[in-house]
Amino acid sequence: MSNAPAATDLSRRERQIMDVVYRLSKASVTDVLERIPEPPSYSAVRALMRILEEKGHLRHEQDGPRYLYLPTVPRESARRNALSHMVRTFFGGSTEAAVAALLDPGNHRLSETELDRISDLIDQARIQGR
Repeated sequence: MSNAPAATDLSRRERQIMDVVYRLSKASVTDVLERIPEPPSYSAVRALMRILEEKGHLRHEQDGPRYLYLPTVPRESARRNALSHMVRTFFGGSTEAAVAALLDPGNHRLSETELDRISDLIDQARIQGR
């Protein structure tokens, strides 16, 4: 099991902040304020970023008078950890059940291109013995 912080312990606003930091690689409080919908006050965002740092999701470096925040875990690792947790929590650990839910036409319609890419990924998984 990974020592990465759990993305499941994030509030909606914290997830929005993390998304901005991942997109920019480094972000100041002002950078985040400019990029999240209906942002709270500067001090609220600063406090949330400090909380994210305490939770282990962010670290900071000094850049003159301001802090720049960086993610502690690469985005792909965070995605894998969050997806693994979701599969365990909502699908009893069954990848098949999770994929079936995603492919349910009631959720949304996949394009032929998306279906082809998914099929290619399944073929690659078979070849690699996963």
